[in-house]
Amino acid sequence: MSSKKRQVRRSALKEPVFLRYFPASWFSSLGSWMVRFLLGWSAWEITHSASWVGLTAALMLGPVFVLSPLFGIVSDRINPRHGLVISMLVHACIALAGGASMLAGIFDLPLLMMLALALGAATSWHTPMRLALIPVLVCREALPSAVGLSAMTFNTARILGPAAGAWLLEIRNVADAFFIGMLMFVISAAILVGLRGVGSRTPREREPLAAQFRAGLRYVRHSEGLRLIFALTMVNGLLGRTVIELLPALNGFLLGAGSSELATLTASAGVGSIVGGLVLTRQHADNSRLFHLVSLSVLLAALLLLTLEIATDLWRLAFLILLLSLFTTVAGTACQTITQLSVHEDYRGRVVSLWTLAAMGSPAFGAALIGALAEVWGFISVLVFTGIAGVIVMAWLYTRRGRLASLSV
Repeated sequence: MSSKKRQVRRSALKEPVFLRYFPASWFSSLGSWMVRFLLGWSAWEITHSASWVGLTAALMLGPVFVLSPLFGIVSDRINPRHGLVISMLVHACIALAGGASMLAGIFDLPLLMMLALALGAATSWHTPMRLALIPVLVCREALPSAVGLSAMTFNTARILGPAAGAWLLEIRNVADAFFIGMLMFVISAAILVGLRGVGSRTPREREPLAAQFRAGLRYVRHSEGLRLIFALTMVNGLLGRTVIELLPALNGFLLGAGSSELATLTASAGVGSIVGGLVLTRQHADNSRLFHLVSLSVLLAALLLLTLEIATDLWRLAFLILLLSLFTTVAGTACQTITQLSVHEDYRGRVVSLWTLAAMGSPAFGAALIGALAEVWGFISVLVFTGIAGVIVMAWLYTRRGRLASLSV
């Protein structure tokens, strides 16, 4: 038994190429979250309008839904390492533009909107390239560890990046903060350039982009196992990620609290995500075991929604949010791992970009729907109903677990 475990589980940090890549991931994630924070803060400073802050956030996210499938096709055509280098240079130029315009005194709302949109487009390019590169850096047995470490890096940076940005604003100024973000992207690009010989593809005849996109859709549609994983991903997003996206509203409706309490809840969600990423690093490269982990995590997330009624104070709610974020992260990263383990290399970029749309689109849709329903029936009633529906749907999906046999192993 222990021999079998050694065969199917390995730390990505024992893979020399991944170990060299890992610092690049840290620098790019910290730089990205810092620049996101600076753009959001600048939107408030310029307008003092929640609507403009919301529009800025939408511009940083919206392009992902439009451009990610296209760039997923591109990631199947080129060396994803080269794609990530390009991404880092574009991110660096965005940060440079922000800092230089601040120094020149020409930073205004139209320029802010342009930079936010450019950052959203750069993220749309970056994500499929990163997801396509990670499996190239490690052996199959280390893939769950690599995905878990990447999730841990992303969620840690989600806390540290804005904190670093706020600290730089306190001791320096916004222009210097933008320049520090630019430096992080440059360092990440330099590390990626040093990973020579990684990610090369065998040249082959290329189909038109539309034909390749349709081929990716057919690949997912004809795989019962992938359709099951995509369904689990969307249910997980609707249950767990939706609540995380609605934290500002929950903070107001359930606690009647302000910004400091919201910061505590946000930090709790971040800690849960970090722990969830660490849990995934300990898993085996076994689709069946990962599926059971996903099923248990989604079920526990659904049951947690039924307990929100008892979250009558900040610390109870913070603890429940921590657990919800933990289960959601475990389920999401495990679904990504199963997808990465199962997809054919020729289709990897397209399939993982479609998975990204499912993972990001479901909480966006869920937040809008649950937020609207909560205005009518109240948050507790809507979330309890959502939790009950989640348990039922999860039980039904679990009966379809035999479809995993269609996935490659």
